Amino acid sequence: MTFNSSDTCATTHEKPATPASGGVLLLVGIALTAANLRPATTSVAALLATARHALGASTTWVSLITAMPTLCFGTAAIAAPWMARRIGIHRAVWSGLTLLTLSLVGRLIDGAWSLFADVVLSCAAIAVCNVLIPVVVKQAFLTKVGQVAGIYSATMAAGGAAGSAASPWLQSAFGSWRLALAAWAVLSLGAWLVWASCGPALAVPRASNGPDTAGRRRSLFRSGLAWILTGYFAAQTVVAYVIMGWLPRMFSDAGMSTGQAGLILGAVLLLNIPMSLLLPPAAARSPSQSAWAVGLACASLAGSVGLLTAPVAGAWIWALLLSIGITSFPLALTLVPLRTVDPVDTARLSTMMQSTGYLLATVGPLLFGLLRQATGTWHLSLIALLVAVVLQTVLGAPAGRPRTV
Repeated sequence: MTFNSSDTCATTHEKPATPASGGVLLLVGIALTAANLRPATTSVAALLATARHALGASTTWVSLITAMPTLCFGTAAIAAPWMARRIGIHRAVWSGLTLLTLSLVGRLIDGAWSLFADVVLSCAAIAVCNVLIPVVVKQAFLTKVGQVAGIYSATMAAGGAAGSAASPWLQSAFGSWRLALAAWAVLSLGAWLVWASCGPALAVPRASNGPDTAGRRRSLFRSGLAWILTGYFAAQTVVAYVIMGWLPRMFSDAGMSTGQAGLILGAVLLLNIPMSLLLPPAAARSPSQSAWAVGLACASLAGSVGLLTAPVAGAWIWALLLSIGITSFPLALTLVPLRTVDPVDTARLSTMMQSTGYLLATVGPLLFGLLRQATGTWHLSLIALLVAVVLQTVLGAPAGRPRTV
């Protein structure tokens, strides 16, 4: 998807902002929005067994609802730049938060397919914010991309962990799994209110009037660097979703208790929060991000080899390495504004990377599970994971070189 000469992320009612004009209110809005990008899905995962039993849902329903997040993230991401062109970037993000809040409240409605529809709507809303927040960071915090990306990534990780950890507690407190799922609308409403107040502080300008302006912008599908970045994002997304989706099961099958396996996954997610805060600004200050990309991939590689050879004996070591490795996600998000010259290209690259990456991430964890089911062991599945990590390593080096699409 590309922008033509009339494309803009602002409407005629918005005054062009100067670079690096973001203030405290906008930063709070970005952080609160990021905190809402995972609880809508991780809360469902945490209470899925309870919901399935209460609704009498089928195995097919469970398979579909677990595949929806990445599938919707990939497909709905394509609509984000169109929304930004039509109504402005501020209103597009605000509309996404509106839909997210309403879909969370909708989880109070009875019915398995009603919950399924709410999950689809939530993920579509999240996809819009996924694509457009990096554009806001590029425009409003031009000289502080790394620091703001770190805050954005850390609050996203914290929100995801909170959705998973707090939802069972909310169910116990409210005596209802529906209320526990709908309660996250309070957090979404908070972001909605702050974002509604950010309008005057956020206006993304039209494309520059230089030689590479809108009408002459080449398609990113003809850019080798754009494809390298897309491949890198896709590979690290597959690795991260396999780890988050299957790590407890792998440890359980190796003889570890279910409680301890879940504790290790929780540790992986918790350790990822401070690393997500610290890594983006450090990487952004570096002349090149290649060493960061390759180093993080090597951590995932070592952790994956450990899972293949001695899963239980070195479980906590592998967990630490994998937690370091999946910090590739905030690095990939940081690369989006670093590899583009203006907010228009940031939106285009963000759309290309996330739509393709999340669609591939839908296939990766599914293939991982199918290989386990077909062979009866995790060996072939882990070899497939190693292939994805090697691809991430190979693409990480050129993705990190200082240039633009």
